[in-house]
Amino acid sequence: MSAPDGSPVGAERSIGQLFASATTDLSALVHDEIALAKAQLKQDVKRGATSGGAFSLAGALLVFSLPMLDFALAYGIRTWTGWNLAVCFLLSFAANVLVAGLLALIGVVFAKKAKKGQGPQKVAASVKESASVLQNAKPHPRPELPDDRTPAAIEAAAHSSSEVVARSSS
Repeated sequence: MSAPDGSPVGAERSIGQLFASATTDLSALVHDEIALAKAQLKQDVKRGATSGGAFSLAGALLVFSLPMLDFALAYGIRTWTGWNLAVCFLLSFAANVLVAGLLALIGVVFAKKAKKGQGPQKVAASVKESASVLQNAKPHPRPELPDDRTPAAIEAAAHSSSEVVARSSS
């Protein structure tokens, strides 16, 4: 079995390997959060589009079908019942309003679902949770450095190497 970076589990890894592994994991986490946000926003947009489509259909039904459907339905009612033609036209109009009302109701239901969509809020909460976990993470204590690896020794070596570079360039 091996760790994500390919090193054997249980083997000591260098700080560079640990940092690379942590960076890779953090990058994957950010990419996953972005993918989640996109998926949830896409779902909310679909619901909104469905709502808009239902409202558009309701309006188109009232506008384009009223003349043809009113005449056909009114004359049909008159043929079946023998009622006055004006009453038959009123019943025809009422049927169209009923169908348009049902389509508008469907539009309202989908609009409410789109409004309730918590996509961005869910992602924000997830990102905050991830950030709080990372803030509470504490590094492991570092072992004592040998005398030749103390910050003073490293600084002295860096200073002497910079003097050599300065002398060689003049």
